[in-house]
Amino acid sequence: MKILTIDVGMGTQDIMLYDTDEPIENSIKMVLPSPTRIFANRIRKHRHDLFIKGQTMGGGPVNKAIKNHLQKGYRVLMTENSARTVRDNLGYVKSLGVEIVPERQKHPEIAKIEFKDVDLESIREALAKFDVELDFDHIGIAVQDHGFKEGMGDRNFRFTKIKEKLNIPRDPEEFAYFGEVPEYFTRMKGVLEALKGYEPVIMDSKFASLCGATCDERVKNLDKFVAMDVGNGHTLAASFEDGKIMGVFEHHTSALDPSKLEYLVRKLAEGTISQKEVHEDGGHGAWVTGPIDNFEYVVATGPRRGILQKTDFKVHYAAPAGDVMMTGPAGLIKVITSRYKR
Repeated sequence: MKILTIDVGMGTQDIMLYDTDEPIENSIKMVLPSPTRIFANRIRKHRHDLFIKGQTMGGGPVNKAIKNHLQKGYRVLMTENSARTVRDNLGYVKSLGVEIVPERQKHPEIAKIEFKDVDLESIREALAKFDVELDFDHIGIAVQDHGFKEGMGDRNFRFTKIKEKLNIPRDPEEFAYFGEVPEYFTRMKGVLEALKGYEPVIMDSKFASLCGATCDERVKNLDKFVAMDVGNGHTLAASFEDGKIMGVFEHHTSALDPSKLEYLVRKLAEGTISQKEVHEDGGHGAWVTGPIDNFEYVVATGPRRGILQKTDFKVHYAAPAGDVMMTGPAGLIKVITSRYKR
């Protein structure tokens, strides 16, 4: 069985093509610039009006590039789906000066960019240069999606849904969706649209990374630990007991220093961390079902994990498949092999 997995982050997209007949360390792996950085660069190169179509994708750098383009006096036309990249609240997008047009409308006189989080054709072409055929039986994609509900902030809505899922302790694999996703996950819906004809496994990138961290050989033998994905944009930490998630918090990585991170992790392990505390500090939020006493390690992954070197924790740097950048893909592979194992 061949499995293609792609973890789409803010800084990079991490790609693994795994054949179950081979050791996972022999997988084809690529770490490439993220789609949001690629499209941001393309927008910055334009010196004229833009028509942006395609799917809802990750924002960050691309949103900044759009705002800068508008400030230079250029028109930016966007279809509704692509405009949700900036924000699901389309009234806000219009207030920036973006002109939102119908999905099927064409503007041949204006330079066009088509948004998508997953570009299989480009991956296929890149691999072909090394005589590797992009052939797979299953595909898994990880993206971070806050979800959207009219009248509710995305940070609050995200943790409302996490709280619903964690009404009891659960395996991280239970945050995966198979071939369909709830309507309120607009970015994940965009991935489904980009992958028409496939039945992808789709997972929030942070929970995919947590799942991948549990594939590390040392972590498999731990009863109690805190796993943490310290990403370029966001940091998600989860307390584990007997393989189940007991609680989580999520914050912006740029707002965390070693002291604050250590404080939040200890409150998470004690079971005393609160949604209000993290949210009012500018983070996304927190939810906990109970404490984990005397946890052994903080299991760290993500490109900004070095911040933990300045804490007092015993830290284990997870590297499933021998590569810390493949934690998200490894988590997706764990989900897919568990479901489709013969």
